[in-house]
Amino acid sequence: MNIKAIYRITLMAAAVFLLTAAVSLFASETDDRIESAARGSYVFKVYLKDDDISVRSSDGVVTLKGSVSEESHRSLAEETVTGLPGVKGVDNRLEVKGERPARDSDAWLTAKVKSVLLFHRNVSAVKTGVRIKDGIVTLRGEASSEAQKELTTEYVKDVEGVKDVRNEMTVTETQEKSSETPGEKIDDVSITVQVKMALLLHRSTSALKTKVETDNGVVKLEGMAKNPAEKDLVTKLVSDIHGVRKVQNRMTVEGDR
Repeated sequence: MNIKAIYRITLMAAAVFLLTAAVSLFASETDDRIESAARGSYVFKVYLKDDDISVRSSDGVVTLKGSVSEESHRSLAEETVTGLPGVKGVDNRLEVKGERPARDSDAWLTAKVKSVLLFHRNVSAVKTGVRIKDGIVTLRGEASSEAQKELTTEYVKDVEGVKDVRNEMTVTETQEKSSETPGEKIDDVSITVQVKMALLLHRSTSALKTKVETDNGVVKLEGMAKNPAEKDLVTKLVSDIHGVRKVQNRMTVEGDR
């Protein structure tokens, strides 16, 4: 083998090495970005802040380990990570602490009601006490206005499994402090996750196959609604989600096609 041939082979080997190193570095940077985005998301910082969750990404495949306080948190973590740019798959190994409530039980229903109140900004999940017996919900605590009290009742009644609502909340007529500070920007992935979960939890919209996309706080909805009232309801529910700036409802009403 002459010197030129050896030189060419050496150059090719060096090029392959540099290319492999560049690809590896890019993958590593992407994984770091995914892990950072997950931990910095609104969902992780607000809803999952008390849970013990480890996020590790390898070539875009994210593994979630640790423990969460309830099943809904397990789903929230997975849905949030799934929506992050660069994620190819999620291996959810999160364990739920304690005993999981039986489906359709009062404890299971309580978790759903509290989740609904958490996602909506014009009601107060913190100041609303929820007790459920045989599907009948009793609400106690404080509402900043009669309108907030009525909206809380409306949202809770629309949770699948709720038979009736007894709202015993006290109206304090004080200015409700929003959980969002002025100018705060909630990441689009967290907004999308909240919208999807809220629509799934509400009885009136749970059966709808709604596509949700968020761009800079503007939520775009596509899918099928049975009638204009159902479409308007989706817009109303989504508009009241934390971080939503505007709703573009492009859902098709049956019979209009």
